[in-house]
Amino acid sequence: MDNVKASWWQNHRPSTRRLVQLYSALLYNAHLKGFIDGEIYVGKTKFACVPGFNCYSCPGAVGACPLGSIQNALASTGNQAGWYVLGIISLFGVILGRTICGWLCPLGLIQELLHKIPTPKIKKSRITRVFTWLKYILLAVFVVALPLWYGLEHNMPLPGFCKYICPAGTFEGAMGLLSNPANTPKFAMLGILFTRKFIIMLGIGLLCIFCYRSFCRFICPLGAIYGFFNRFNVVGVKVDESRCNHCGSCVRSCGMDVRHVGDHECINCGKCMEVCAQKAISIKAGSYTLKAPEGGCADDTERSEASRKHFAKIFWGVALGVLCAALLWFNFLDPTVRKRSAQKPVPTPPAAAATAAPAESSEAAPVPAPAEEVSFESRAPIGYEVGQQLQDFTVSTFDGGEFHLADHRGQIVIINLWGTYCTPCVQELPEFEKLCEEHEGELVILAVHSSMTGELHAG
Repeated sequence: MDNVKASWWQNHRPSTRRLVQLYSALLYNAHLKGFIDGEIYVGKTKFACVPGFNCYSCPGAVGACPLGSIQNALASTGNQAGWYVLGIISLFGVILGRTICGWLCPLGLIQELLHKIPTPKIKKSRITRVFTWLKYILLAVFVVALPLWYGLEHNMPLPGFCKYICPAGTFEGAMGLLSNPANTPKFAMLGILFTRKFIIMLGIGLLCIFCYRSFCRFICPLGAIYGFFNRFNVVGVKVDESRCNHCGSCVRSCGMDVRHVGDHECINCGKCMEVCAQKAISIKAGSYTLKAPEGGCADDTERSEASRKHFAKIFWGVALGVLCAALLWFNFLDPTVRKRSAQKPVPTPPAAAATAAPAESSEAAPVPAPAEEVSFESRAPIGYEVGQQLQDFTVSTFDGGEFHLADHRGQIVIINLWGTYCTPCVQELPEFEKLCEEHEGELVILAVHSSMTGELHAG
């Protein structure tokens, strides 16, 4: 019985690469409390880029996505150069290249798990190899051209890939937040843009079931960027040319559309090591061997394997310590998290509900209630022209209350129709809030999201 259990474990135990992938996904999203509260982390580390593809808006994300940061940096080119982002991406590329795709990308892990679903699989061919160039077109258009054009011509940020395509933004960000019951009212904010992205996400996910890592191979602009560094990255798969007999088994066994080991399509996963009869392939950091094929490399010494095992123990010890510290900090000790936990929501009576809706909500900006009951009657005719009065209406507010226009007769009422897809609309919300605070009791501002305008009805 023990032999059967041991055999099962040998066949099903996670590989080192799988453990590193899981570790990276958890470290990138160490703010586990965000999944419980339904809120994204807003601490100081959120402005630092993580190496892999991970959505900024994921409830657990503690850092920024490098691809989104690139787009925002390009959109801000008219005001300032994004040297930090360009520098950190270059640093990641020089050190790791597409090793990040194979080992440190949560989206890569999701794709590989989807591909394990038992179905007929699409094998790589000349056709799939042609489609690999699509990601470079997407990089040029959606990551570079659109953000640059909107930034220089319109002075507006437009992260084109994140806004129109990114499946990580839909899955980790939108669905990660909307799956929490606390964010149920935000369903009203969803429109055609989310619907299109949701369909794109489902399409990519379905393709990944039949075709290995389809997003990485055909779509991912970040992988395209890291691919430029693959020829001279420090950490990655290396081939001992003196031992290679060019049999081609490494290329045939690879799920990616590589022409040779280590080219721009190689994600340095190391699977080719196990099929190399010459033991000419290993994963190295410079001249040091990090991972060797089973049985060791052909040029190993007597102490090589012992040295690698010793290094692995130190690495995992440090890594687990970092993970524990990160989980403790981002969920309990971080002042940002502690402050948010201390701010418990105060129930708002229906009569004052319109005053409590936050400015960033989907329906109502702060609407100050008059200091005392105002009695005001107007004989102006009902209409929409200057000198006329607007017909009374009622609209539901974000917190479940209602806003009645009749309750604010005698005050200045501004109705702001806005949408999350409209960058200027989002930018001006803080100005409306400031204006409302400066004229408290005199001015009422009702911010109505475009998806909610149908709920306006006469009272």
